[in-house]
Amino acid sequence: MTREDIMRMAREAWLMDKHDCSDDWFVRADIDEKNIFEFAALVAAAEREACAKVAGPHLNGEIAAAIRARGEI
Repeated sequence: MTREDIMRMAREAWLMDKHDCSDDWFVRADIDEKNIFEFAALVAAAEREACAKVAGPHLNGEIAAAIRARGEI
């Protein structure tokens, strides 16, 4: 996972916002627990998918399916 991936997920979870007059991103002051859990879920999902892609065809895709299923718990 790259720095850009993490920044993208932080924006998706509304942990970051953009200044009106520039392209600079900043961490929002009004972050709450819900935002933190949304961010953690995005990071975990991205990591599961990366692992599933590596596992790919091993055991006829059963390992990848098991990794992806962990997100449904």
